[in-house]
Amino acid sequence: MTRSLILSLCAGLSISMSNLAIAQDAPSSTPPSQPAGGKLPVASSDDLPRHVYQIEGTPSSLVANGGEAFDQFLAKVRADAESDLAAYDIKDPTTLQGYYQLLQQIAMLQHRTEDALAFTNQIRALEQKESKKLMTGLLLSAIVAAEKASGDNHAAFDGNFRAALNKRLGALPWDVVREEILSAKGRAEIISESLVLGSIKGQLDPVVANAGGELSNDLAKNLVSARMTLAVILPVLPAAADVYSQIIDSHKTAVVDIWGDRNVALAESDKATPVVVAVWDSGVDVDLFPKQTWTNSAETVNGKDDDGNGYVDDVHGIAYDLDAKPVVELLRPLDELRSEKSLVTTNTKGLGDIRANIDSPEASALKKYLRSLKPEEVNAFLEDLNLFGGYSHGTHVAGIASDGNPFVRILPARITFDFRSIPTHTPTIERAKAEAKAARDTVAYFKKAGVRVVNMSWGGSRGDVEAELEKKGWGKDSAERAELARTLFAIQRDALAEAFKSAPEILFIAAAGNADSNNQFEEFIPSGLNLPNLITVGAVDQSGKPTGFTSFGENVHLYANGFEVDSYIPGGQRLKFSGTSMAAPQVANLAGKMLAVNPSLTTVQLIEIMTKSGDPMDGNPDRLLINPKKALELARKSAS
Repeated sequence: MTRSLILSLCAGLSISMSNLAIAQDAPSSTPPSQPAGGKLPVASSDDLPRHVYQIEGTPSSLVANGGEAFDQFLAKVRADAESDLAAYDIKDPTTLQGYYQLLQQIAMLQHRTEDALAFTNQIRALEQKESKKLMTGLLLSAIVAAEKASGDNHAAFDGNFRAALNKRLGALPWDVVREEILSAKGRAEIISESLVLGSIKGQLDPVVANAGGELSNDLAKNLVSARMTLAVILPVLPAAADVYSQIIDSHKTAVVDIWGDRNVALAESDKATPVVVAVWDSGVDVDLFPKQTWTNSAETVNGKDDDGNGYVDDVHGIAYDLDAKPVVELLRPLDELRSEKSLVTTNTKGLGDIRANIDSPEASALKKYLRSLKPEEVNAFLEDLNLFGGYSHGTHVAGIASDGNPFVRILPARITFDFRSIPTHTPTIERAKAEAKAARDTVAYFKKAGVRVVNMSWGGSRGDVEAELEKKGWGKDSAERAELARTLFAIQRDALAEAFKSAPEILFIAAAGNADSNNQFEEFIPSGLNLPNLITVGAVDQSGKPTGFTSFGENVHLYANGFEVDSYIPGGQRLKFSGTSMAAPQVANLAGKMLAVNPSLTTVQLIEIMTKSGDPMDGNPDRLLINPKKALELARKSAS
């Protein structure tokens, strides 16, 4: 949830603005002594060195203008990345890919095309997802091939590029790369110079200004990607979009949807028991689920805490504001929205349609609107989309978790997520303790309400906290920020683990994350925790193949549909969202149905049955696709 929208839009391009792990200038703290004849061990991302760069002017002007200043910056980034690879024993494939992607980008910007292609091969060799392995480097290799074929004849480049990209894409198995090509086409149609520069202007310029021109690795990586997008990617995107469209049009066969045969709905006439499922998320429009919402019979809506539990008017659930203080509203107000709600709703649907290759009026409207934006207008627009996305998120999740189960009783527990590019508040120990208390109190509330399942389609990491500190200009250097981030993160991590352990009767379900990375190496919570009553869920598409965005880890064994999942947003409109946020409530939905037909099941038994009934993923037998029909049958049998 901390990634900016522009980075999400660009993610997946052969050369993108997605998360890259990079090194920077001189370390701000003394690294541990290197073992004789060996490299420094790296157990998590926190073990990697932190470097800083001093830049003149604003990041947006540096990216836009390029030139000698950017070349010097690029040379430093390259030297640091190469130094880190030589000094540190990095085992995590995703982190290594990040380094090689960075060096690939730098090589292209420095016109070292053969080196760039060599780094592409290293990236591809580390890729574990078949679809991404096949797509890795295709755009880059087509650009390089077209440049070689065209020589000094610049007029021939467009045709040569189209031919080269078409040849490469045409040779791939459509059923494997379908999602990747659809997503690539969507991004190619909406990325623009104004969007890239506007994002940098709104998200990085203020940070650097507050830091006196200093930029850390967590933010400097975006400058390299942005310059790569402007200088190399943008010129070919119109042609690339045409080629993607031709490939898509030539494969109009329906996608095999495996979930129809697996899913099962309960009927009101079934012999079953109501089960309370908590949606711990950004808030829920409970009016959409009148018969499926949990009710606190000891409370009435009168502005008072009738039952003395510390929450006012908690008739259907609880809510916390951005300061981790209890509030009444189960759905976040949109009073900070700067655009018309109808415009943001249309653009949200348009964004989803573009990603799914749906030629809708909303998709056309979004493309037109994006082209009309000036760089200084971009950030406000992106923040509005982020705000509306959070406003819609919890209701969308609740719709998935409750689908086909008249016995479910949804209990909303609202968290208020910050939608601004520059965080509203600076992370502090006081705030971390307040958030930790809110988490413990929320789980205690779940226990008293008889909750059996909790869905958590959210997450954060130690690195996120460190990045927020930098964005707020806190600390004298990166070492001080890193130390405080560890402390703050530990407070939140330990509070969650403690709360989960206190409720062994509750099954907690976490979304793995959408960063295509190892959730444990990156220290994500709650998805990276290992507890007997916690399941972490990855995302696959309709055909059962892993999505390009899904994160993974040693504790991610169960997978569910997380691609273009249809559900409600507040007010009752239905939209399709993608993410592990949509996969996790599929498992919560299944657990709720299992408990409805067999309330005696323990959390351990729930996990055992879902695991036993899961279908091994093609090519990855240790990863299991949930099979609701089989799991529900086993749950019923164990009750008899």
